[in-house]
Amino acid sequence: MAKMQADYIWMNGDIIPWEQATVHVFTHALHYGSSAFEGIRAYEVDDAAAIFRGEEHFERLLYSCKVAHIPSPLTVDEWMDVAKAVLRKNKHHSAYIRPLVFRGYESLGVDGRGCPVDAILASVPWGRYLGADAIEKGVDVQVSSWRRMASNMFSPMAKIGGQYVSSQNVVMEAVDNGFSEGIALDINGQVSEGSGENIFVIYKGVIYTPPLGSSILGGVTRDSAITIARDLGYDLREQAMTREMLYLADEIFFTGTAAEITPVRSVDRLPVGDGKRGPITQAIQGVFFGILEDNMPDKWGWLTQVS
Repeated sequence: MAKMQADYIWMNGDIIPWEQATVHVFTHALHYGSSAFEGIRAYEVDDAAAIFRGEEHFERLLYSCKVAHIPSPLTVDEWMDVAKAVLRKNKHHSAYIRPLVFRGYESLGVDGRGCPVDAILASVPWGRYLGADAIEKGVDVQVSSWRRMASNMFSPMAKIGGQYVSSQNVVMEAVDNGFSEGIALDINGQVSEGSGENIFVIYKGVIYTPPLGSSILGGVTRDSAITIARDLGYDLREQAMTREMLYLADEIFFTGTAAEITPVRSVDRLPVGDGKRGPITQAIQGVFFGILEDNMPDKWGWLTQVS
């Protein structure tokens, strides 16, 4: 993946040159993962940036901060204003947006609540997370040997930095084994999610996706896919699934801010359906990318224009 960088970044209240956004090596988050973050996309619409479901993402950021006991320095509306300002300053019409709230340097005690809270928001150019051809051709994945965290161990519904060591294990194992991504099972052996994506499984015309109780992150793109699927008239069910459903499936697709809507063409080297993007996946993609990239009506009000 190419190095991502921009000219400017927002940090602790000011937009500053990228190179000046630095922290001390004793920063608490660097040692203990005490941070909360989000991933948001802006798409180019009418020659300007449009933020995709920014309010929902920042609402989840505040939830993650609450769970992590790290106070957010900004409200949802204030985060939105900062995101717009950074996009304008960097002259980005299409970008990945990364807000991060983290504990700074004060002490090395595990309980870092005495440390100052720092925050940044960056916008950087970013293409297709799983590859330029993945949206049409799909990706090859494996079921990971690593399990998704249990909700009585961590907080699966929050995007907390330290928890993503689990996701790193999943994706590194997959890449080392020749796959693009891994699918983790939960502690009960049910399908959970990828290292950074929610998952949808289509079998005999019915769309299934794991419920929140399967240790998944409540994805904003996941919610968008559910909305689109039901609007198109598909039967969509949120229910626990065994690993075997991945092998029975006629179609599978991932959702996520980075992955957008990406088909899965094989699991554990077994083809999904005929090994190609299926018609239901393509129909949902058509509406999703139609709104974001092809000027279809934004019927659900998902886009916030940056003037």
